[in-house]
Amino acid sequence: MLQRLQIQNIAIIDKVEIELGDGLNVLTGETGAGKSIIIDSIKAILGERLSKDLIRTGKDKAVVEAVFAVDNDRLKDIFEEFGIEPEEDGTLIVSREFTLSGKNVCRINGKMATVSMLKSIGEHLIDIHGQHDNQSLLRTGSHIDLLDSFSDESIHNLKSEYGKKLAEYLEIKNKLKLLSGDQNERERKIDFLQFQIDEIRKAKLKPNEDEELSRQRLILQNAERIISALSKVYELMGIGSKTEKSASDIIGEAVSVMNDISKLDQKYAAVTKRLESLSFEVEDIVAEIRSSRDEIDYDQEMLDQIEERLDLIYKLKKKYGDSIEKIKEYMERAQQELKEILNNEELVNKLKDDLKKVNDELFILARKISAKRREAAELLEKKIGFELDDLEMKNAKLKVIVEFDESTDENGDRRYNHNGLDKVEFLISTNPGEPLKPLAKIASGGEMSRIMLAIKTILANVDKIPTLIFDEIDIGISGKAAQKVGEKMSYISKKHQVISVTHLAQIACMADNNYYIEKSVHKQSTSTTVKKLDENEVKREVARIIGGTNISDITLKHAEEMIEYARKYKNNGMV
Repeated sequence: MLQRLQIQNIAIIDKVEIELGDGLNVLTGETGAGKSIIIDSIKAILGERLSKDLIRTGKDKAVVEAVFAVDNDRLKDIFEEFGIEPEEDGTLIVSREFTLSGKNVCRINGKMATVSMLKSIGEHLIDIHGQHDNQSLLRTGSHIDLLDSFSDESIHNLKSEYGKKLAEYLEIKNKLKLLSGDQNERERKIDFLQFQIDEIRKAKLKPNEDEELSRQRLILQNAERIISALSKVYELMGIGSKTEKSASDIIGEAVSVMNDISKLDQKYAAVTKRLESLSFEVEDIVAEIRSSRDEIDYDQEMLDQIEERLDLIYKLKKKYGDSIEKIKEYMERAQQELKEILNNEELVNKLKDDLKKVNDELFILARKISAKRREAAELLEKKIGFELDDLEMKNAKLKVIVEFDESTDENGDRRYNHNGLDKVEFLISTNPGEPLKPLAKIASGGEMSRIMLAIKTILANVDKIPTLIFDEIDIGISGKAAQKVGEKMSYISKKHQVISVTHLAQIACMADNNYYIEKSVHKQSTSTTVKKLDENEVKREVARIIGGTNISDITLKHAEEMIEYARKYKNNGMV
């Protein structure tokens, strides 16, 4: 849920911080006080497009920061996708800074992010509905998802099985397309694969060859330096010079001297033995140095050959893999693919048989899903009808149309998609005698808001979005309908955090937390403040909504009665 919202330099807001609570949070205030600006600021956090005109006059940038309490497990996939490190306590901090120049700086838990990342993660955090913001109902394509959200667990299991089968179906189709496709394309593919295989095979690569060649190249490139060093060491240790004895000679003399006294004491004998061992070790080292020196022969032709070979291996690595092992693995895959293409007749026939089998299985699953949707559609129609009746739309009739599409495309293939073969659309008639029509063509803004509220009431127990915002969806309603809207919001707030911007006392009195948005002018500068109301202040605000600025004892009494009714209603768990 949204715990805290901080807004700086947006429109008439200088700096505002709002602490939001569980349940139903209601924002009220005079027209133009800045309630819509707060919703616009939340939309900024959700990655929506912004106009630089929103930046407060005289400022060069605006900042919005939101703190959410989230279920890390529910957001695990999107955290991993974006490389976000979740906090152990489930805190998620999202911020967005935008400037007059159009630059955006976004962060998620301190990590730099893009606007599209905000949008992706925002879809899991908040769902906003307003007088003109019910796009999901206006988009026919979203109706199938709303219906499936209402359906029982069996349809989700079927869709999971269908998804796996669809992936198998598409994989077989892609293989068939490659094997049975355009002849010219097939010949080009054969030539290309054969070229790659020949190029790798001709190289006759050996395991770890590049490492050994690099070692040899290093020695050849430094041959003169190595020979000089080994010769010097050979002289010092083995043969000596005209003026100085070698280490071997010195150690030999030491052995001879120690032999004279070795029998006098055991410790002298031990030292003598160690010197003899050292003498043998030095002789071995001298022999190895001489052999290593004599083996080195600077050969420019050999160095050129090694350079040429390493260059070949480098080019093959760039094309086929970053190691000799991966290059060989690539060749094996290419050989297998070439074999499949060259021997495709038998394989094509097998794939066609497999495709027919999978297609039949997929079609059966699509049928089962469709049947489940039709069952859910009948139940949803009844439940929405009840809710609409309760929301004072007594003549409204909503119909959920589920059409199973058995048509095929120009290739004779069924039009499978991730949802099956169904087309789902919600149709409505709001007055007696009117035919059923698409929602976008018949429902007014106020009706659309109540329809969405009816759906959200029904889906409250299964909807995974933790926070719902209703932005002035009460426009155009009053009286009993307004009371019912408030009751529905209260019901939804038992399972979700609800934030409502309203002008109706019937909704304000149902709130668990009330906030008053006020605009003030100081030294020719306009600013907005947000105050959380205590019990007495809530009563006066409800009275103000009922009777305007002139708050009388009668309006206060009326407000007190409405608040008491709301308290009893919520405590009794009605709806």
